Amino acid sequence: MDSLNKDQIKKLLPHREPMLLIDELKDIKKLFSATAVVNVKKDSFFVNGHFPNEPVMPGVLIVEAFGQAAAALTANGLDKSTYENKLVFLMTIEKARFRNPVIPDCKLELKIEAIRSHGRVWKYKGEAFVGDKKMADAQWAATIVDRKK
Repeated sequence: MDSLNKDQIKKLLPHREPMLLIDELKDIKKLFSATAVVNVKKDSFFVNGHFPNEPVMPGVLIVEAFGQAAAALTANGLDKSTYENKLVFLMTIEKARFRNPVIPDCKLELKIEAIRSHGRVWKYKGEAFVGDKKMADAQWAATIVDRKK
Protein backbone atom coordinates (compact mmCIF):
# COMPACT_ATOMS: atom_id res chain seq x y z
CA MET A 1 0.00 0.00 0.00
CA ASP A 2 1.47 3.29 -1.16
CA SER A 3 -0.81 5.63 0.83
CA LEU A 4 -3.17 5.72 3.80
CA ASN A 5 -6.21 7.95 4.30
CA LYS A 6 -7.37 9.27 7.69
CA ASP A 7 -9.65 6.29 8.38
CA GLN A 8 -6.79 3.87 7.69
CA ILE A 9 -4.47 5.93 9.92
CA LYS A 10 -7.05 5.68 12.74
CA LYS A 11 -6.71 1.89 12.57
CA LEU A 12 -2.97 2.25 13.27
CA LEU A 13 -2.90 5.07 15.83
CA PRO A 14 -4.83 5.66 19.07
CA HIS A 15 -5.06 9.42 18.42
CA ARG A 16 -8.48 10.94 17.80
CA GLU A 17 -9.87 14.42 17.07
CA PRO A 18 -8.73 17.00 17.79
CA MET A 19 -5.27 15.47 18.43
CA LEU A 20 -5.06 13.33 15.31
CA LEU A 21 -3.14 15.81 13.21
CA ILE A 22 -2.19 13.86 10.09
CA ASP A 23 -4.77 13.53 7.32
CA GLU A 24 -2.88 11.27 4.92
CA LEU A 25 0.31 9.24 4.71
CA LYS A 26 1.62 8.86 1.17
CA ASP A 27 4.74 7.81 -0.74
CA ILE A 28 5.22 5.04 1.83
CA LYS A 29 8.41 3.02 1.64
CA LYS A 30 7.82 0.25 4.18
CA LEU A 31 9.58 0.95 7.51
CA PHE A 32 11.80 3.54 5.79
CA SER A 33 10.06 6.76 4.75
CA ALA A 34 6.78 8.49 3.95
CA THR A 35 5.21 11.90 3.51
CA ALA A 36 2.42 12.91 5.88
CA VAL A 37 -0.13 15.58 5.00
CA VAL A 38 -1.53 17.91 7.65
CA ASN A 39 -4.34 20.15 6.41
CA VAL A 40 -3.87 23.23 8.59
CA LYS A 41 -7.27 24.95 8.52
CA LYS A 42 -8.69 28.24 9.80
CA ASP A 43 -10.93 26.21 12.12
CA SER A 44 -8.10 24.01 13.50
CA PHE A 45 -8.46 23.73 17.29
CA PHE A 46 -5.38 25.83 18.07
CA VAL A 47 -6.19 28.81 15.82
CA ASN A 48 -8.41 30.85 18.18
CA GLY A 49 -5.79 30.96 20.92
CA HIS A 50 -2.45 30.84 19.07
CA PHE A 51 -2.48 33.76 18.25
CA PRO A 52 -5.77 35.65 17.88
CA ASN A 53 -5.82 37.67 14.64
CA GLU A 54 -2.43 36.19 13.57
CA PRO A 55 -2.83 32.40 13.86
CA VAL A 56 0.23 30.16 13.68
CA MET A 57 0.46 26.39 14.09
CA PRO A 58 2.45 25.86 17.31
CA GLY A 59 5.87 24.28 16.83
CA VAL A 60 5.06 21.66 19.44
CA LEU A 61 2.15 20.49 17.24
CA ILE A 62 4.47 20.23 14.24
CA VAL A 63 6.69 17.97 16.35
CA GLU A 64 3.60 15.99 17.44
CA ALA A 65 2.62 15.58 13.77
CA PHE A 66 6.15 14.32 13.00
CA GLY A 67 5.71 11.76 15.78
CA GLN A 68 2.28 10.65 14.55
CA ALA A 69 3.58 10.27 11.00
CA ALA A 70 6.50 8.15 12.22
CA ALA A 71 4.22 6.00 14.38
CA ALA A 72 1.86 5.41 11.44
CA LEU A 73 4.78 4.57 9.12
CA THR A 74 6.15 2.08 11.62
CA ALA A 75 2.81 0.48 12.55
CA ASN A 76 1.91 0.16 8.87
CA GLY A 77 5.13 -1.75 8.20
CA LEU A 78 5.04 -4.10 11.20
CA ASP A 79 3.00 -7.23 11.66
CA LYS A 80 -0.28 -6.30 13.34
CA SER A 81 0.48 -8.45 16.40
CA THR A 82 3.60 -6.34 17.01
CA TYR A 83 1.74 -3.05 17.44
CA GLU A 84 -1.68 -4.29 18.60
CA ASN A 85 -2.41 -3.05 22.16
CA LYS A 86 0.71 -0.87 22.05
CA LEU A 87 1.37 2.85 22.23
CA VAL A 88 4.24 4.87 20.80
CA PHE A 89 5.79 7.49 23.07
CA LEU A 90 8.27 10.19 22.10
CA MET A 91 11.55 9.75 23.97
CA THR A 92 13.73 12.55 22.61
CA ILE A 93 13.43 15.51 20.30
CA GLU A 94 16.70 16.76 18.85
CA LYS A 95 17.74 19.52 16.51
CA ALA A 96 14.21 20.89 16.17
CA ARG A 97 14.25 24.04 14.10
CA PHE A 98 11.27 26.16 13.20
CA ARG A 99 12.25 28.15 10.14
CA ASN A 100 8.99 29.77 9.06
CA PRO A 101 5.57 30.14 10.67
CA VAL A 102 2.90 27.71 9.49
CA ILE A 103 -0.17 29.84 8.76
CA PRO A 104 -3.66 28.24 8.57
CA ASP A 105 -5.21 27.31 5.26
CA CYS A 106 -2.20 25.45 3.99
CA LYS A 107 -1.12 21.90 3.31
CA LEU A 108 1.85 21.03 5.53
CA GLU A 109 3.82 18.09 4.17
CA LEU A 110 6.08 16.18 6.53
CA LYS A 111 8.81 14.15 4.84
CA ILE A 112 9.96 11.62 7.41
CA GLU A 113 12.58 8.90 7.44
CA ALA A 114 13.40 6.12 9.89
CA ILE A 115 17.12 6.39 10.64
CA ARG A 116 17.49 3.24 12.74
CA SER A 117 15.74 0.90 15.12
CA HIS A 118 16.91 -1.18 18.04
CA GLY A 119 14.24 -3.38 19.58
CA ARG A 120 11.31 -1.16 20.50
CA VAL A 121 13.25 2.10 20.06
CA TRP A 122 13.19 3.90 16.72
CA LYS A 123 14.99 7.06 15.61
CA TYR A 124 13.61 9.32 12.87
CA LYS A 125 14.28 12.57 11.06
CA GLY A 126 11.90 14.82 9.21
CA GLU A 127 11.39 18.04 7.32
CA ALA A 128 8.15 20.03 7.08
CA PHE A 129 7.24 21.96 3.94
CA VAL A 130 4.50 24.20 2.61
CA GLY A 131 5.02 23.97 -1.12
CA ASP A 132 8.78 24.16 -1.64
CA LYS A 133 9.38 26.27 1.47
CA LYS A 134 10.94 24.46 4.44
CA MET A 135 9.01 25.29 7.60
CA ALA A 136 10.69 23.05 10.20
CA ASP A 137 12.93 20.05 10.69
CA ALA A 138 13.82 17.75 13.57
CA GLN A 139 15.15 14.41 14.71
CA TRP A 140 13.41 12.36 17.37
CA ALA A 141 13.27 8.95 18.98
CA ALA A 142 10.22 6.98 20.06
CA THR A 143 9.53 3.72 21.79
CA ILE A 144 6.76 1.17 21.48
CA VAL A 145 5.27 0.28 24.88
CA ASP A 146 2.53 -2.02 26.08
CA ARG A 147 -0.84 -0.36 26.61
CA LYS A 148 -1.99 -0.38 30.24
CA LYS A 149 -4.96 -2.68 30.63
